Amino acid sequence: MKIVVLDGFTANPGDLSWEELEQLGELTVYDRTRPEETVGRAQGADVVLTNKVCLGRREIEQLPQLRYIGVLATGYNVVDTEAAREHGIVVTNVPAYSTMSVAQMAFAHLLTVTNRTEHYAIKNRAGEWSAAADFCYWDTPLTELAGKTFGIVGLGNIGARVAAIAHAFGMKVAACTSKAKADLPAFVEKMTLAELLRQSDVVSLHCPLTADTRQMINSQTLTVMKPSAILINTGRGPLVNEHDVAQALKEHRLGAYCADVLDAEPPQADNPLLECDNAYITPHIAWATKEARMRLVAVAVGNVKAFAEHHPQNVV
Repeated sequence: MKIVVLDGFTANPGDLSWEELEQLGELTVYDRTRPEETVGRAQGADVVLTNKVCLGRREIEQLPQLRYIGVLATGYNVVDTEAAREHGIVVTNVPAYSTMSVAQMAFAHLLTVTNRTEHYAIKNRAGEWSAAADFCYWDTPLTELAGKTFGIVGLGNIGARVAAIAHAFGMKVAACTSKAKADLPAFVEKMTLAELLRQSDVVSLHCPLTADTRQMINSQTLTVMKPSAILINTGRGPLVNEHDVAQALKEHRLGAYCADVLDAEPPQADNPLLECDNAYITPHIAWATKEARMRLVAVAVGNVKAFAEHHPQNVV
């Protein structure tokens, strides 16, 4: 069995091993693959693994030997699943591997805004505390989370974990979700999107990107939110209209925007969010803890092994 990994660097930049995958067949791992290289590199492969390299209908139709596509992620929009089905190709993903890490990042962002630990660490390296007249000093607002309302849009694996952490902080938790109220934890109040945006001090996006959710945060919905609200996006960049969010930040109609994802990645240098002092952007790293990547690779290898043994798992 010939196995090709098209873009393995982000999942494994060298601190993990592909050894278990190598035991399943003849393995070739590429760090990165440009679109024009995809067909050539995947040619003759029975199994192809991809993270962000697209395998659309055009590519699939040029790969007659291909029998399996493994997505090194939870989202699988990089694969034309209809074309894959037509050609008898099994497509799998890796669900829920990053739940704990992404939930952790949501609160790392939130605490960056409310407690400003990095800001003060930098100040203190510059001697600010040493020169202070008092035993303490601060030059930013400091905010306690207990009692504030934390609104969650989308209550899947990650959203549910975020809800539990918010509850542990003593926050009131609200959710806009398709789940029935009876299926929610007792501490979660179900709300419509408009109610949630209007009442929440913190709004965290954890819903899938669909036609209905694309740019769900825009000039209209931003007017509903509290001007002091903190908006967190560790879901998908296009859930927000970045221009509208940047304008709201500049005009003090939004307290802060915290995001680990952007509409285009890497971002264009003129992305308006990059010049906003109260935008806190991390470079799509919520999923990238070593522990999460270890789970990712382990499940991906298990998916290939299950396929080879004729009982595929995590099929999408």
